Amino acid sequence: MIRAEDVRSLTDFTRNTKLHVKRLRRSGRPELLTVNGKAEVVVQSAAAYQLLLEQIEKYQQEKLKEVS
Repeated sequence: MIRAEDVRSLTDFTRNTKLHVKRLRRSGRPELLTVNGKAEVVVQSAAAYQLLLEQIEKYQQEKLKEVS
């Protein structure tokens, strides 16, 4: 779930990319970027994305075992 404090404008992200990347790495939480006040893009650190992929893979394997 994306928290209210993790919602930023794309303009702010563009202007302060290094700060955002540092926060993404430190927190492990994604940011929701908005354009004209509307949700457009979600960004996250590579490590958090990899963890998400691993969790999905594990879930899929568990579901396959249940069906077998």
